[in-house]
Amino acid sequence: QVQLVESGGGSVQAGGSLRLSCAASGYTYGGNWMGWFRQAPGKQREWIAAVYTRGINTRYAEFVKGRFTISQDNARNTVYLQMNSLKSEDTAMYYCAAAEVGRPVRFPWGADRVNYWGQGTQVTVSS
Repeated sequence: QVQLVESGGGSVQAGGSLRLSCAASGYTYGGNWMGWFRQAPGKQREWIAAVYTRGINTRYAEFVKGRFTISQDNARNTVYLQMNSLKSEDTAMYYCAAAEVGRPVRFPWGADRVNYWGQGTQVTVSS
């Protein structure tokens, strides 16, 4: 059974940084897209960034380019999201997401095209 477990959320002041982690288990890591979404209260879940777990291919939503960086550690089956220059509007629940191995993903990645979700980790940015 595929499991995605996020960690690293918390509260930070505007301008600060956080690093989120997503540990994947239950399948042979590699050969699929993994990424991060977020959902603020009253808003739709939106895609942030994605990484292909075999290689160095990354993709970003326009609104986070230059502030957020997605990366992965194959040895740890873990995907990271480094978030810098955080703003109050970045406050949301952040979710790790994964597609099935071998399944292509069209970007921007729609939430309805995600196969697996983590439980979410809260990020709160105070101004």
